[in-house]
Amino acid sequence: MSDDYKQLSGNAKRKMRSTARLYAVQALFQMEHSSQPVDDVRQEFLDHRFGAEVDEGVDMAEGDIDLFRLLLEEAVNLQAKIDQMTDRALVAKWPINRIDPTLRALFRAAGAEFTAGSTPPKVVITEFVDIARSFYPEGKEPSFVNAVLDHMAREAKPEAF
Repeated sequence: MSDDYKQLSGNAKRKMRSTARLYAVQALFQMEHSSQPVDDVRQEFLDHRFGAEVDEGVDMAEGDIDLFRLLLEEAVNLQAKIDQMTDRALVAKWPINRIDPTLRALFRAAGAEFTAGSTPPKVVITEFVDIARSFYPEGKEPSFVNAVLDHMAREAKPEAF
């Protein structure tokens, strides 16, 4: 963690963690869609997303690189465990492989944070429901995400409830 990060306000750090979660969902989606390895996608995001200028005067948001790396690595390393946890939270007729790939990426990133992160589960749920709202502003998906993540969180960190 850099000295610059340590100097940031609590609100700026929260925004960077939120951005890292969004980027992790996007990266996991990209990996599944393009069959690119995690190392390639991680480097692409670090080089071309985190604070990169996309147009003159328009920059991508900065993100918490450590959280991004953690979510990506753990989502890949623990994918089978996370997918099984997600399956248990879904209706029996809807295993994770039948879920929209964006939601699948979201569940994997959130599952990684539940299993490997130290953020309180209720905060993780709120953050990933907000990400679902950004992808599905008019749909029922955010409510669905909330229900699935609540089930996953209770399984991963029962002591928090």
